[in-house]
Formats: sequence, structure tokens, C-alpha cells
Amino acid sequence: MKLRVVELLIITTVPALFLAAGGWPPLMPTIASLIGGTLAAGAANAFNMVIEADIDKLMSRTKHRPIAAGFLTKQQASRFASFLMIASLLIFWFFTTPLATLLTSLAILFYVAIYTVALKPNTKQNIVWGGIAGCLPVLIGWAAITNSLSATAFWFFLVVFFWTPPHFWAIAIKYHDDYTAANIPMLPVVATKKRVYIEMWFHTLMMIICSFVTIFSAGFPKWSYYMTAVLAIVFGEQVAKLRKDESQYEKVAGRIFHFSILYLTLFSVLLVVGQLLL
Repeated sequence: MKLRVVELLIITTVPALFLAAGGWPPLMPTIASLIGGTLAAGAANAFNMVIEADIDKLMSRTKHRPIAAGFLTKQQASRFASFLMIASLLIFWFFTTPLATLLTSLAILFYVAIYTVALKPNTKQNIVWGGIAGCLPVLIGWAAITNSLSATAFWFFLVVFFWTPPHFWAIAIKYHDDYTAANIPMLPVVATKKRVYIEMWFHTLMMIICSFVTIFSAGFPKWSYYMTAVLAIVFGEQVAKLRKDESQYEKVAGRIFHFSILYLTLFSVLLVVGQLLL
């Protein structure tokens, strides 16, 4: 289980639960969403490790994963992944809503079949479109409460969608040699630094715009706009340094990675607090 993935799952699911409920969400669907979501993320990542076992052996960042390191066979990991997937879907079905269950199924399928198999090894835009799977917890959390979706849910979905590429491209910059050795065409591996910078800025600006639209759609007061602006300026400053200080390229990318997590975490906290204060 990738703890970072679970962390991002919680960060994006919890605000959706609060926004959908218009305040404190009911306890049972909240617990079910977090447990079921964690199991679903575990299933998707386990299937990913089965498919990428040979690639993982080539990368220093992943060579210690259970299959790559020889602690588990592909068959054992596949059975474990299947168990997690079934358990997750049963939890969503019995304790949340049909729509949340359907979206969870789509998230697992998209991550495994579309991202891992089709996109990741074949296109430099892999994380752009493959990142949709990581955005779906927003819609899953919302659907777990209402069995429907709304404009606010989709705007928050887009915040995470545009947040995802800069976050993972920062990782790809740091582990450039790993991705090169594994022949994975992450953007920082196959494109110029200027192109990476332009793409990062585009997605960052879109993320910021969608953040403001999200709080507008949720009907939040003025203070939330000021707080979002502060987050935007702080994160934007880090992205700008990628071009200004190319001599520290990997170090700056590392800061972008950490500040991206900070941005999404604090924006999610803002959504929860804002909803409770309405």
C-alpha cells in the first residue's frame, strides 16, 4: 500500500463528504467511504505492481516493492488485489450508494487498464489523463452522501485533475534517471526543461482558477478567496523558481512536490472549515 496515495485519498474525499452533506456528514457513509476507498486504492496499486513488476526492478525508487524484491509472486499479489477490490466494492454497496460503488469500480478499472497498461508506457501525457483515477475520490465521496453529483463536485474534481501533473512531474524530475532506465515517457524525461516549465505553469494556473470557482460554487464568504489567493501565490512562487534557478533543478522540483501536497491539504481544510462556518 502506498501511504502517499492513501493520504491523497483522505485529503480529497473528506472535503467532498462535508460539502455534499452541507456540514458534518453521516458517520456510516463517511467511515465506509474512507475504509472502502483505502481498500480500493490498495487494490489498484497492487494490480499496478503486478503489471509493472519487471519495470519496478529497474528503478531504485520501486525495486524494493514486494513483487520486485521477490517477497511475493504475481499470483499471490493478484489474489490479494482481487480480495481488496471485492471487499471495497461490498463496503460501498452496503454502506453508501450505488453511484459511489459504480464510481469506485471505474476508478480501479481506469487506474489499472487505462493508466497503467495503456497510457503510462506510451505517452508523455500519461499522468495528465491517467490522473483522472486519482481525482475520482472527490466524486465518490460526494456520491456516497447524495447518490448524485453537482457542479461543485465537478469543480473540485478539476482542482485535483490540474493539481496532479505538476505534483507527479516534480517526482519525475527527481527520479529522471529511473524513468529513463525503465523507458517510461514521463514529460520531464522526453521534453525540454522549457516545455516542462510551460506545462507546469498551465496546469498550475488552471488548478488555481478551478480552486476559486469551487469556493464560488460552494457559496463561501470572502475570506476563503483571500486564503486561496495566499495558497496560490505561495505555490506559484515555487513553480516560478523552476525556470529561475535551473542550476538547482532537482532541488526546486522537490520543493514543488512538497508544496503541492501542502496546497491540496490546506485547500481541502479550507473547504471543510468553510462549509462548517456557512
